[in-house]
Amino acid sequence: MLQKLRIHHFALIDAVELDFENGFSVITGETGSGKSIILSAAQLILGERADLQIIASNAKKAVVEAVFKLDDSNKAFFDEHDLDFDPHTLIRREIAVEGKSRAFINDTPVSLQTLKQLTGQLLQIHSQFNTLELKSKSYQLKLLDVLLGIDQKQAQFEQKFRALENLKIELENKQAQYDRELNQQDYNTFLLNELYALELSNPKLKDLENELGRQANAAQIGEAQLLLTTLLDDNGPYDQLYARKLFLAKVKDIDSSMREFLNRIDQILIELDDISKDAALINIPELDSHEIAVLEAMQDKLNAAFVKHKVKDIEGLQRLQEQLSEQKLNLQLKNEELIAMKKHVAQLENQLWIDARQLHQNRLSGAKLIGSQLQQILKDLKLPNTTLTFDLNETERLNFYGCSHLELLFSANLGHEPIAIEKAASGGELSRLMLALQKMVSKKKSLPTIIFDEIDAGVSGDVALKMGKLLFDMAQDGQCMAISHLPQVAARAMHHFFVQKIEVQNRMQTKVEQIEGKDRVNEIARLLSGEEISKAAIENAMDLLTVK
Repeated sequence: MLQKLRIHHFALIDAVELDFENGFSVITGETGSGKSIILSAAQLILGERADLQIIASNAKKAVVEAVFKLDDSNKAFFDEHDLDFDPHTLIRREIAVEGKSRAFINDTPVSLQTLKQLTGQLLQIHSQFNTLELKSKSYQLKLLDVLLGIDQKQAQFEQKFRALENLKIELENKQAQYDRELNQQDYNTFLLNELYALELSNPKLKDLENELGRQANAAQIGEAQLLLTTLLDDNGPYDQLYARKLFLAKVKDIDSSMREFLNRIDQILIELDDISKDAALINIPELDSHEIAVLEAMQDKLNAAFVKHKVKDIEGLQRLQEQLSEQKLNLQLKNEELIAMKKHVAQLENQLWIDARQLHQNRLSGAKLIGSQLQQILKDLKLPNTTLTFDLNETERLNFYGCSHLELLFSANLGHEPIAIEKAASGGELSRLMLALQKMVSKKKSLPTIIFDEIDAGVSGDVALKMGKLLFDMAQDGQCMAISHLPQVAARAMHHFFVQKIEVQNRMQTKVEQIEGKDRVNEIARLLSGEEISKAAIENAMDLLTVK
């Protein structure tokens, strides 16, 4: 329940504090007096976007505060968002001239999204735009689901449907990526086969250049071997050095430095002996023109691969081969993933079809009764010959609401076949139908505080009386408010607020006050006769206030 609404420096309002009670309240005033300002201020509490032009002249910020009386059913929201719960919760919205907007719940700053989640459960504003929404197929279907009590099932279905649609988009993107990679894979496979043909793991390749050099210079290598193996020949280096060793042996005891040279020569002689013997074991390649041709061809292929793939060595080619092999394997894994994903999507879609057809069946089963109940309410609202039909057909494709296509068919005239409501109903008829729907919704579920903005537009006379009574009935177990120009509606209210524009210090301001007694009689008389209030209008106003 909305208990208070405080408005500061908002458009033409400097400061207003309104106290609300349960039951039906009405807000009246001349056209342009500022009734829409109150509605705009309430919309800020709902988290709507703010226009900086609403800030009053010479003010630094506009502030709107609302106090709601809550019960324990609201505690879960406060716990979820780590907010202090108070049975009398204060909601505040501030709009600064710099463009900054701030929202508070019990003086704790919150995001607009959080604000919307809470106040959307507490306050509902029904404008003329909402009445026009009756022409929307989706809005009609939503209302039908609420009246049938399957709106939660529909919301769950919609959540699953959105998840499926997102999954389909993900699948489509992955399929497109896979197709691109598959097209590239044909060329990659060709490159991979080329690399396989090079046998990069063959150890010969790593020493290929040296092997070619040995083959090409076999004669020189043989000559070098001969020189090494002849180190031990007579009069060769070994003999000459050995003779010097013998001489040094004679003087080693005379000069200690000679003993050191003698030891070093011994080491050299051992090394010369080892060199000569090891050189004899060298395998000198035999000049083989065919082998050389094979090696050169292999070298040419490697060099071509180096240039083609812009690498410097065999290790670079091996890394490339590993990458291409890994890409091929990954592509196979992606294909398997796509197959599994498609199967999963098909399973989810099949289950959604089952759920959608169940929703459709629920609608078909209950729509006729809902239509009859609405017709009865409309009869009370002076539309006795109304024909209202929820024409439901199953669609070929799933949508957010299942598989139902709804045409709300309407006729207010006897002997005329009902047609689509957007083509058949007048403004006054739409208003009455919307009010009838809201009455049924209020019985179906506990509505928050609801504010109707000229729901009675397009009606007058006895119809207005009936609408006033219906609004009064709707508010018996809750809180209902209406901005109205009709005296018949205003007279049925339990609480009456009057809006007027006055001049204060050479500046126009909007003033709002709760009226009763004589002031209320005069306001209803004004609604009846205009600014010149006659005695008859006063009498009529008093009669309206006593109508039961």
